[in-house]
Amino acid sequence: MKQIKQNIVRLLLCSTVLLSVSCSDGFFDLEPNDKIPTDVMYKTAEDFNLAVIGCYSRLQTQVNFYLECCEYRSDNLYLAAPTTGTQDRYDIDRFQDKASNGILQDSWMNFDNTVHRCNMILDRIDEASIDETLKKQYKGEAMFIRAFNYFNMYRVWGGVPTTRKTVTVAEAFQIGRSSDEQMYELIAGDLQQIVDENMLPTSYSGDNVGRITSGAALSLLGKVYLTFHQWEKARVALAQVIGKYTLQANPADVFDVNKKMNSEIIFAVRFNKTVPGEGHGFWNSVPNLNEETNQTASLIACYSDPNDKRKALITYVKAPGESSVCVPQKFLDTRDATTKNVGNDQIILRYADVLLMYAEALNEIAYTNSQTSPAMQSLNEVHTRAGLTTINIATLPDKESFRRAIMVERQQEFPYEGHRWFDLIRMGYAKEAMATNGHLLDDFQFLFPIPKTEIERINNETLLWQNLGYK
Repeated sequence: MKQIKQNIVRLLLCSTVLLSVSCSDGFFDLEPNDKIPTDVMYKTAEDFNLAVIGCYSRLQTQVNFYLECCEYRSDNLYLAAPTTGTQDRYDIDRFQDKASNGILQDSWMNFDNTVHRCNMILDRIDEASIDETLKKQYKGEAMFIRAFNYFNMYRVWGGVPTTRKTVTVAEAFQIGRSSDEQMYELIAGDLQQIVDENMLPTSYSGDNVGRITSGAALSLLGKVYLTFHQWEKARVALAQVIGKYTLQANPADVFDVNKKMNSEIIFAVRFNKTVPGEGHGFWNSVPNLNEETNQTASLIACYSDPNDKRKALITYVKAPGESSVCVPQKFLDTRDATTKNVGNDQIILRYADVLLMYAEALNEIAYTNSQTSPAMQSLNEVHTRAGLTTINIATLPDKESFRRAIMVERQQEFPYEGHRWFDLIRMGYAKEAMATNGHLLDDFQFLFPIPKTEIERINNETLLWQNLGYK
């Protein structure tokens, strides 16, 4: 992965030649009229490799999305009052978000720009005269990243304008919102193709560790199928991941910066604090241990068993060598002496997630009153790893109680990782959970408003209209 990080720096220096993208980050990041001719780009395997790394590097700029649009939207975090620079976050947290919300506008443009980068590769790679194995890999990586970005857009806004190729300005302004079925066909279709055509390796070695694998494609595909309530398809996809990874013995080991890409990590957005521009600041930091951490009473209360090792991971501690920086133990790191940055990875998919998704799919297909059922074994594998006693099936006598047990387990397992809001929506508990936190939701608030900038850019409500309930 070191080589990938070095290549990102090279990519940033030569991106105007290799990627030829505009600086606007606008609708599908439209290419300028005076773009460099495509016949001087994407000729060699190294050209495509650098372009793919450009797609990975774009994922680094999306980390804020998981906090703002997933954690603060859910019953994990809250903002008591807006401060300078946090009005948009406050509005998202309080379900007062408007189409002019800057966080939503930035997220939309970021996702679109990433899709554009992927499409630039996919438009050209089939005709490239490069090693066929590498061609399949680069194509699979670009398809995965595109599917992942469209999946996030769908979960936030519902159907959005989509394209499988780079488009001209005229073409872009004729692309309307996709239906739920079209979004499903694009996202699940691309991921299923990656799997069916064996585009990606099961693992990498050396400098390439951290790139997208077949396990990542199957795991994301399973999550997509769950989101669309395709339980049997989810089961089939996730079953192929079971046993291919292992949980770390201690939950804290998953996030240890000295154990990156450990046996539990399936896919993560990588950072390297020793490389200029490849690290980041402390995540979710506060200046002292008496400061408000914005954790809800619901989040704190979900750790009802004092033996749960995961509670410590959301407990704030002083960062090493810092006089006024405190962070959750989950994101503990030490600044690099040269860059002054830290380097926690943003974990997107890990084995605990797969186990709980697998249990969810099996339970939705058919509840089984058996202590040794695959669903119960998967749930308990995550539960007991946290230092807790085995859950007895007698306490989960039906499908609903089993589903709720999974929901609770997921809240305990994944705080700050960007899952909670989407879990609540998918599993049907959003209204209930948010009512407990003082928010009485209407159904339209399961989605966010389409950014005003995009509505105005298209200026055609038959193609791009605002989500119901928003102005």
